[in-house]
Amino acid sequence: MVRVKSILKWAFIALILLFIYFPIIFLTINSFNESDMIQGGWQGFSWTHYEYFFNPDNEPLRVVTQTIILAIVVALLSTILGTIGAIGIYYSKKRVNGALSAINRIPVINAEVVTAISFALFVSFFSIDKSTFIPLIVGQMILCTPFVVLSVIPKLRQMDNNLYEAALDLGATPTKALFTVIIPQILPGIIAGFLLSITLSLDDYVITAYTKPDSFKTISTHIYGLDKNNVIGPQIKAAYWAFTAIIFFIIVAVVIVANVVTYKNARSKKK
Repeated sequence: MVRVKSILKWAFIALILLFIYFPIIFLTINSFNESDMIQGGWQGFSWTHYEYFFNPDNEPLRVVTQTIILAIVVALLSTILGTIGAIGIYYSKKRVNGALSAINRIPVINAEVVTAISFALFVSFFSIDKSTFIPLIVGQMILCTPFVVLSVIPKLRQMDNNLYEAALDLGATPTKALFTVIIPQILPGIIAGFLLSITLSLDDYVITAYTKPDSFKTISTHIYGLDKNNVIGPQIKAAYWAFTAIIFFIIVAVVIVANVVTYKNARSKKK
């Protein structure tokens, strides 16, 4: 009976993992397919899609580069603003803390399309020029910053407040105590918020579509545009299979390295 339960448990876990990762693995395999169409079946191993993707004269590499640069800029600004906001919320009075925490959760709970349309109307009302990239960056920051706050606040609650007070008693200025005592303790939360912001920016379509300059393309808007306009797209779409495979391999490598390092550190501490 115990053995049957164990088999069912592992079968259920395998089914969930298959459901999650099968589409990614399927695209990764097809990234080495000679065919530009999945429906065409396997037509032989080829690096064609990777060569097309890394060719600087083709759109995919340029679009991916633009998207990554945008994501890094948005993530940096959102992390700075979110960290300052989290510290301000944490050290504010109880009523203010509760009110600000509730306001911060609104963009998280609210549907992204509502946020996008509301901000687009705001941009239109004040005649803000989209070509300045300000609407695009600010719009994505509205999406990302609340998640940074939610990542940093738990670390603030976990830290030892006595260390900050001790630093002040020993003559440190509040600014110096902030950067030498508080920031190092909440750094994991800041890093988590930064990485989450990059992910959200890379994944975003709705806010980007409403706020980006007409000539600017991100991965999501580019792929959607290929489908919507029914332009010549099979080869371009296939190039994104290669990009998906690259990201997948990088993530797998990072996870393996992180686990190996954690395992070695755990063993060294036991010794």
